[in-house]
Amino acid sequence: MDNAIGLEIIEVVEQAAIASARWMGKGEKNTADQVAVEAMRQRMNKIHMRGKIVIGEGERDEAPMLYIGEEVGICTQPDAKNFCDPEQLVEIDIAVDPCEGTNLVAYGQNGSMAVLAISEKGGLFAAPDFYMKKLAAPAVAKNHVDIRKSATENLKILSDCMDRSIDELVVVVMDRPRHKELIKEIRAAGARVRLISDGDVSAAICCAFSGTNIHALMGIGAAPEGVISAAAMRALGGHFQGQLIYDPEVVKTGLIGESKESNLERLASMGITDPDKVYNAEELASGETVLFAACGITPGPLMNGVRFFHGGARTESLVISSQSKTARFVDTVHMFEAPKTIQVR
Repeated sequence: MDNAIGLEIIEVVEQAAIASARWMGKGEKNTADQVAVEAMRQRMNKIHMRGKIVIGEGERDEAPMLYIGEEVGICTQPDAKNFCDPEQLVEIDIAVDPCEGTNLVAYGQNGSMAVLAISEKGGLFAAPDFYMKKLAAPAVAKNHVDIRKSATENLKILSDCMDRSIDELVVVVMDRPRHKELIKEIRAAGARVRLISDGDVSAAICCAFSGTNIHALMGIGAAPEGVISAAAMRALGGHFQGQLIYDPEVVKTGLIGESKESNLERLASMGITDPDKVYNAEELASGETVLFAACGITPGPLMNGVRFFHGGARTESLVISSQSKTARFVDTVHMFEAPKTIQVR
């Protein structure tokens, strides 16, 4: 993957974020998602590449999809042979979430982003639309904390690694009934809990950045978003582990599949022979080169949301590359027409 694609994926997430942000606070989560999907697809189809969606969105909540297996990019067009050299073309796998946190957009709440991750073919784990137990932590705790340990044990390890007392640690957990005992244990250990309604990709990435006041992500969330988080954390050097949850009784609601047995059959059909395997970031995002990009839709701890002005908009994005070992924060002014004024801050 060359640098040109890396630059263009910034515009992909920017266009998705701008489209979705127009529906911020209007209570229409599916519409906010649909317009983000359409904007993302349209911009990806202008990039000189042959890409395949390996993690799409929409299956779980019946929203519009960039569906798994969909091909995107100029070089997927019927007349591609006229301008794409197959000998020089790199096939790219893409994981997308055009509107991560649809409810956050619909109700004007903080933390929604347009996100994607790309790698060469076979470089991203094709996660089923199940749930995933997740553990994210800063780089200093990498390979020290472990998802198989209790929250209490991991908080002690994290405390030692970060040279902080446990009561100085903040753990993000999704506000779900399934996490009642986890939340109770974290609080009993002395750490503080930040509950979020949606958007655990942002929370996972925040663990890798000092100054966000987020030191760990624990609990169960969507598996596809786990792969996207892993792509970012691998490039940042942070700790990320994920373990698929295939038993409907564990999450109580929203899991694809009517029974544990049918879900195990589905995993086997996908070539997943060890359903209880604990994956690390390097296994979930195993490609030689991994790129992650996100653009804030609503304000968050890492990026501001889309801000409209007469004739344009301003966005803040983050693009992370395992190849160049960089994390770039990109502040962009989009001029839809001749603006009357462009605000610096």
